Amino acid sequence: MKKLILFFALALVASSCKTPAPAAATNVDRKSQVAIKGNWTIASVTYSGSDVFKITSFDLADSKCFEGSTWKFISNNDSGDMALTQANCTTFASKIKWYVNKDGQFVLKFLAEGVKAKKMQQGYILTVADQTAESFKLIDKINIGGKMTNIVYQFKKSN
Repeated sequence: MKKLILFFALALVASSCKTPAPAAATNVDRKSQVAIKGNWTIASVTYSGSDVFKITSFDLADSKCFEGSTWKFISNNDSGDMALTQANCTTFASKIKWYVNKDGQFVLKFLAEGVKAKKMQQGYILTVADQTAESFKLIDKINIGGKMTNIVYQFKKSN
């Protein structure tokens, strides 16, 4: 009887343990990814409460400093670069690694000089929305004053 109880207890423990899934699916949505290929500019950054709260985007700079930033996305190797260019804001430029997965998530890593993407443990997961040939949105969920809020980065195609 004790062996039977021990067997059921071990079975219960084994069935409740699950290998952790990655933070974001890695199956790439090639159609969405190819549509993002090219040069882009962030036209606006919006969120409710923007008149009261300041948000630091991507742990880099004030979210409003991302307006006018330039982004280059290369889809065949999931790389690119970006630069903050607005006056009176922190100057920043970085190589990036990115992809769009089949769940509509945009996975982004800023690469430190000389560091390979697979060595970078920190990244960002945003949602792709309203994608057209000339624009798309990246949406991040953040906690503002105890309430989950969307911060929306509106991208426009550059020439």
